[in-house]
Amino acid sequence: MASRWRSGADLLAAAPALIAVLVLGLYVGLVRQQGEQPLAWVVAALAAAAILAGYGVVRTAPRRSWALAASGVLLAALGLLAILSIGLPILIAGGLALVAAARSRRRHSPAR
Repeated sequence: MASRWRSGADLLAAAPALIAVLVLGLYVGLVRQQGEQPLAWVVAALAAAAILAGYGVVRTAPRRSWALAASGVLLAALGLLAILSIGLPILIAGGLALVAAARSRRRHSPAR
């Protein structure tokens, strides 16, 4: 059963999705604890990045590498904007998503 899971899912792509969801929860919790409202565009961007990375977990998904690359770029941009607070884990997630996208493209490119 474990080999079936590994063949159908990319655990490297699952890491950025999980990190994005965790950071989203942390962000919303911390901002609300301070009596503020979370910024809608930050919540939307983190959620979109998590969804795109989650889609990229399935190795057979069409346009998988595109989804992972988009998630990586979005997470990297958010990480740079938030580097002085919660940006480091977001940057790491973006890097992992970009690595997963590159691996996906390499795996599906025709051999020369």
